[in-house]
Amino acid sequence: MDLLQHGVDRSVIALWLGHESMETTQVYLHANLEIKEQALAKTQPFNGRPARYHPDDRLLAFLQGL
Repeated sequence: MDLLQHGVDRSVIALWLGHESMETTQVYLHANLEIKEQALAKTQPFNGRPARYHPDDRLLAFLQGL
């Protein structure tokens, strides 16, 4: 976790730890709450009003023609 937090690429970590695949190393990304908190701190709330998307007739015609 410490290597990941200090910017070491996960492929390098996987090699050092002897992981058979990158998916094994991916577990560390999911387990590290501090990285998630840092990413969320960089976001801003959405200021728009929630609404449902309604495609126009051209898009519907195109999709029906597929």
